[in-house]
Amino acid sequence: MIDLNSDLGEGFGIWPLTHDDALLDIVTSANVACGFHAGDPSVLRRVTTRAAERGIAVGAQVAYRDLAGFGRRFIDVDPAELVNDVIYQIAALDGFARVAGTRVSYVKPHGALYNAIVHHAEQAAAVVEAVRSYDASLPVLGLPGSEWLRQAENAGLRTVREAFADRAYTPEGTLVSRRRPGAVVHDAEEVVRRVVRMATEGTVTAIDGSVVEVEPDSVCVHGDTPGAVEIARGVRDALVREGVELRPFTSTTAGA
Repeated sequence: MIDLNSDLGEGFGIWPLTHDDALLDIVTSANVACGFHAGDPSVLRRVTTRAAERGIAVGAQVAYRDLAGFGRRFIDVDPAELVNDVIYQIAALDGFARVAGTRVSYVKPHGALYNAIVHHAEQAAAVVEAVRSYDASLPVLGLPGSEWLRQAENAGLRTVREAFADRAYTPEGTLVSRRRPGAVVHDAEEVVRRVVRMATEGTVTAIDGSVVEVEPDSVCVHGDTPGAVEIARGVRDALVREGVELRPFTSTTAGA
């Protein structure tokens, strides 16, 4: 059993970036941009409404306040300010989710924030505090072994291990920087093979050829890469053929 998630709502105004409708027919959870790295009120409402119609779990994809950089630039923000920024984002998306008849059911950091809190203790603590302050029942997604998940677990939050279908891994189990060649896997067949191995064996081959344990509860298929819909559909079909049940992790109990 595994969850398949994708980053959605990553457009702004008339500029769409992700194929939201098509991906909502494939994934089981939607990480919806909350307006800080992408998205605006109309985008948030549209995506949450369509996710609710399909019974897809809605997650708040929180980020640095960085529209120009798409949230992929580290910002040395004051931890207290980061707490408020994250609460603001969760609440904004949750408002539209509730109007659509659903609710935000988990939190996943985006981009540079996601990668920073793998090791950045202060910022990890700030995001943990924000989630606990807003709703301590919300599960949180992150890399296995990260400071973020360690602190979240210590704070009593439910942690969910995430792996990435199309991102290269370092031998330490972190993601290869997008600034480096080979950081993103573009070959659709290779992506499918990787995900099947992650789901059935719990491992992935790192960029140096070593084997890294990931044991994911959820796998992310990015919605902004070329051929994203076809790749996501191929991943889903391959998992089903292997007998892997696809369901949102929010439908399982903690520790299951």
